[in-house]
Amino acid sequence: METIILDGALLAERESAMDALSRALALPDWWGRNLDALYDCLTDCETPRRLVLRNRAALEASPFGRRLLRVLTDAARNAPSHLELVPEA
Repeated sequence: METIILDGALLAERESAMDALSRALALPDWWGRNLDALYDCLTDCETPRRLVLRNRAALEASPFGRRLLRVLTDAARNAPSHLELVPEA
């Protein structure tokens, strides 16, 4: 299973988050660069992924970060065989 480390400090604002997620998750060029499209990419993925979220507090400190965290959590819940969101140890 692929492990991807996400840094909440880089994901707290929309533009930097979309860039960082595109790179970290190797999202296709045509993805919509919005939270709905991210959810679709995460739940349609056939390759199992383990996402490790560091600096969660940085996400929780911004409105966009809180929305992104909900998307990541919902995607992990709705695609349990494909996505696992792991808090920082």
